[in-house]
Parts: sequence; C-alpha cells; structure tokens
Amino acid sequence: MDLWTYERQQWNNGCTALCGVDEAGAGPLAGPVYAAAVILPREIDLPGLNDSKKLTPKKREALFDQITAAAEAYSIAFVTAEEIDQMDILNARMLAMNRAIGGLSVPPDLCLIDGNRDHGSAVAITAPHLCLVGGDGKSASIAAASILAKVSRDRYVTDVLDREYPQYQFARHKGYGTKLHYAMLDQYGPCPAHRQTFLKKWEDKRT
Repeated sequence: MDLWTYERQQWNNGCTALCGVDEAGAGPLAGPVYAAAVILPREIDLPGLNDSKKLTPKKREALFDQITAAAEAYSIAFVTAEEIDQMDILNARMLAMNRAIGGLSVPPDLCLIDGNRDHGSAVAITAPHLCLVGGDGKSASIAAASILAKVSRDRYVTDVLDREYPQYQFARHKGYGTKLHYAMLDQYGPCPAHRQTFLKKWEDKRT
C-alpha cells in the first residue's frame, strides 16, 4: 500500500504542516506510555518505513535515526506509571499524544492519529485531527511516529528500568505481561515501576 495516500489527500485540501501521531506501551504492566508526533517532508524516501510492530528492533533503530534527522519537526513525550494509575490508560494515552503534539516546534495544521479514539473521560486530543484505524500501517506520518514512540520507550525500559530493577529483566520483556515477567513478579513482587492498576492482571494470573 502507498503510505502517502492519506497525506496527499490532506495536502490537496490545503494542509501544509501535516503531523502523524502514535503511542507505544499502552498494554504493559510496568513503565510509562510514550507518544510521538512527527511532521515529515513531503513524500520523503524512507526505505522500509512501516508500522513499528512489523519491523525488527535493528530496523526500527535505523529508521529512528533517519526520521529524526529528516523530519521538519518531531516531538516525543511520555506519561509515567504513576500518572497512568491516577487517570487510567486511555486518558494517559491521550495525554501523552497531547504532550507530543504540544512539543512540536512547528504547529501542525492537522494531526493524523492512529486508532479510533481521540478522548478519554478526562483528556481529549486538542489539536485539529483525524483518527485513522490501523494508521501505523496506512500512513507514512503515523508509521514514523510509531517508530519514534516504540524505540524511545524500548530505550527507556532497557537503559533505565532494567538497570534500576535488574531482577525483573525488563530489557527482555519490555514490561509486557509475558511468562517471564509474571515469573519475576511471582518471585519478587511488584516494584515502583509497575502500574498498580495493571497488577490485577498479575493477580488474576496467579489465581
């Protein structure tokens, strides 16, 4: 599929600063949720650009460097595990995306948002936007944002959480509810990096 189809439609409608937005880390039991917003040059050639989930870690890292070097503007933001516990993950996702959009050095005319949700019970996307279901596999701008968010979160989990709490082996499971992660929780219990509201999944797993 041509990843520039949705961008062309908006450029033809008069948009100039078109921004892709996506988040990473909504599902894990631990760590922050990250979001990224990126404005790419029109139809820039980024070989292999795709939904971050469909790429190898090595390819994501390479594209991260290419995207950040070439982007007209980009911003990466996060919402902490403590904030997630305070507001719930849907509101946290919206807040992370708002923070990423707000951090752009170029105000966007329109944001293409991955997914079908643009608000929670308390937080809504405030910038002009369109939601695109499966957008990380349909839009170059959203795909780029998905890579920036995913790589940034993986780096944080590996470089910070794994070093602070090595017994949990965060670098291996990235905080997701894998068999290994549950085994570490069974052995050590939760640590401050865990989302307390998500630990019911762990408790349910034990019963």
